[in-house]
Amino acid sequence: MYRIISGKWKSKKIIAPKNFEVRPTTDFAKEALFDILGNRYSFDSCSVLDLFSGLGSISLEFASRGCTDVTLIDTNAKHIQFVSAMASDLEMNLSLNFVRTDAYDWLKKNKYQNNYNIIFADPPFESTSQHKYEELIHLILKNAYLRSEGTFVLEHSSKISFQHSSLIDRRKYGNVSFSFFSPV
Repeated sequence: MYRIISGKWKSKKIIAPKNFEVRPTTDFAKEALFDILGNRYSFDSCSVLDLFSGLGSISLEFASRGCTDVTLIDTNAKHIQFVSAMASDLEMNLSLNFVRTDAYDWLKKNKYQNNYNIIFADPPFESTSQHKYEELIHLILKNAYLRSEGTFVLEHSSKISFQHSSLIDRRKYGNVSFSFFSPV
């Protein structure tokens, strides 16, 4: 069980159905992430892209904190339906845009240059190689999806590290790390 940490829907539980194969960001790591991002951005004026959204824990947190422009990308229809139903129950659907597709394909086909303040990606640890992580970083930064002051946050196993000119920070929370990239 997970929860929304702060904002309008603070303490609302996010309970994944038993048949979902997801690894949502832990509440501890999510709270630390939002403390970092909250010092950089006013969420009510942010545009956010959540790649590999899964249960929508990150997107729901952004919406709870006042973000009115969040796009969720996930391949699994059941995940999209779950998050959509939860958002509807909480009356936050106006803040969330759902896209059911492969995140890599979407990044290759769409060119929303300078559109997002924050991009968050949490690809499945077990099926994402170092090469696939690097492809993801390349697609986002090369295609200029971020606004000039934007941040790309990549959640990954702490066993993996990156050497990239756009890497500005890395935070480790047990087996999970967040790497922060700047478009400049």
